[in-house]
Amino acid sequence: MDIQKPVMDGLEAIAQIRLAPSMINIPIIALTALAMEGDRDRCLAAGANEYMSKPIKLKQLDLLVQQLL
Repeated sequence: MDIQKPVMDGLEAIAQIRLAPSMINIPIIALTALAMEGDRDRCLAAGANEYMSKPIKLKQLDLLVQQLL
């Protein structure tokens, strides 16, 4: 989930997804250019399972996806 989106930011999108009972167990990885102190905690508090700051390394993303599945 990209956190910086134009209409509904990723944090709000994650929160909305987590409201749907059928989506509660779907893993969400927050992908963001935000790398300030507290950004990771805000993403996890919104309902993301994991957090990665950009630039993303494909191998790291692949490993994280495999861990969550």
